[in-house]
Amino acid sequence: MRAVFLTTCLMFTLCLAACTTAPKTESGKSDIRAEADAALAKAQRNDPTLTPIFNSANGYAVFPTVGKGAAGIGGAYGKGVVYEKGTAIGYCDLSQATIGFQLGGQAYTEIIAFSTPEALTIFKEGNFAFDAQATAVAVKSGSGANAKYSNGVAVFTMDEAGLMYEASIGGQKFSYEGK
Repeated sequence: MRAVFLTTCLMFTLCLAACTTAPKTESGKSDIRAEADAALAKAQRNDPTLTPIFNSANGYAVFPTVGKGAAGIGGAYGKGVVYEKGTAIGYCDLSQATIGFQLGGQAYTEIIAFSTPEALTIFKEGNFAFDAQATAVAVKSGSGANAKYSNGVAVFTMDEAGLMYEASIGGQKFSYEGK
């Protein structure tokens, strides 16, 4: 019962954070765009096979830093920028709550590519979430060549730091706010 209560509290906290998808100040917006641009460039440097994927995608969401922590009950949160055909069109965030055997913390970058206009529209409408079966491709040299779209979406993660390694992205929920 206590675990359910704690999970509910964590989800409520993540939902409150999600209400502030876009940074409030121009400098905050400029900072998150610069961080997203740098994360995208780093991913393409680490794996040049990603460049054609992003160039041909209808759009993509870049979360430069997603923080994740867990001690039985876990959560993750990150803010990002949404691009359509290479141009920033808005801001997004992701939140995730988990329960189970887990301990530690990590920071990672997540990039979601949308191959179709419909997939990007679903994301922008706020009806987009990953189920427990969704997986991501860890960015390393050549991984982009093996990436496959599922329902118009491909997900890439790049480990930044931490003591947890996980490519699973199940249970993530996203919100979007236009520029």
